[in-house]
Amino acid sequence: MGEMNILIAPDSFKDCLSAIEVASALARGIQKIIPDVSCILVPMADGGEGTVQSVIDATQGKRVELMVMDPLMREVDSFYGITGDGETAVIEMAAASGIELLKGNERDPWITSTFGTGQLIKDALDRGVKKILLGIGGSATNDGGVGMAQALGVQFSGKYGIISVQGGGALGEVEQIHMDGLDPRVAGTEIVVACDVSNPLTGSQGASAIYGPQKGADPALVEKLDRNLVHFAELMRDQLGKEVSGVPGAGAAGGLGAGLMAFLDARLLRGFDIIAGVVGLEKKISEADLVITGEGKMDAQTRFGKTPFGVALMAKEQGKPVIGVAGTLDADAAVLYELGFDLLMPIQERPGDLESSLKNGEQLLERCGERMARLLRMEI
Repeated sequence: MGEMNILIAPDSFKDCLSAIEVASALARGIQKIIPDVSCILVPMADGGEGTVQSVIDATQGKRVELMVMDPLMREVDSFYGITGDGETAVIEMAAASGIELLKGNERDPWITSTFGTGQLIKDALDRGVKKILLGIGGSATNDGGVGMAQALGVQFSGKYGIISVQGGGALGEVEQIHMDGLDPRVAGTEIVVACDVSNPLTGSQGASAIYGPQKGADPALVEKLDRNLVHFAELMRDQLGKEVSGVPGAGAAGGLGAGLMAFLDARLLRGFDIIAGVVGLEKKISEADLVITGEGKMDAQTRFGKTPFGVALMAKEQGKPVIGVAGTLDADAAVLYELGFDLLMPIQERPGDLESSLKNGEQLLERCGERMARLLRMEI
């Protein structure tokens, strides 16, 4: 068997290993058995948690750490990433405005703000990036993106002049949007948002109704929040000429999707497509003989926009064989064989022992890599 190029492009194994750790462990196992194989590691993500780290790892980028305001306007340590060429910033809004930053009894979408997310965007602009990728999952907010907009210089006024709008509760008081203070660098920066939910801004499938309860809103509060977003959507339409409330994804992150489109002219795209573009996945697949992908759990749901499915589709378009590796593999995952995967391999070695699989994830992945390499070495 001649020189072989294997592309290893997994997502993270949630609560266990980062994408680069998964890829590295598989590569170690493969190279134990076939030492001269070339393994190209491309840690993947879909715009959710772990995206910043994956893009840093895949592009030899760097992590930027800074202090911003959390959803309740308290200082918190936060971070974002910049790609190796310095051109693109990768931001997870959850690092500044995420629900995980609050204790259970602090969750209150009436007052939580996306201001910190705006601060991350501003810092990236200060560093001269040409493009900003924003992952908007895991938010604690329902403010339509006004906090983010205020951090970038947009002002809002009510009956008695300029007001500071903190949270979804204050949206009802806004009467005028003032865009003249918006950071001028926004206009020269491409802003794309990784968004895999299709909720509109308002109504029964909107930001408040679907996601409000998990952010601390009872039914009465959900109704008030939704009313405020309806009012705010009218302002964005009438004063900014932006009719965004019905766009799929406008309701993502408590309406931050709508705010990013209206205030920053951002485009909402599928998370996987954005990350694949940044890490140059298509070209790397074209240079590979075999593609390996995977995630913590693979089942029939994997075909709905999950990272491994995206990798497999791209590989199939180029006629490359694809192996999917999973921490656990459900019986219904067999449907994936009809959709581009040639082989699915669970890493578990003892039936039903998920806890020890998580604990020993690296060793299990390494041994899974060895088994794959033995298969590859067989010349039947």
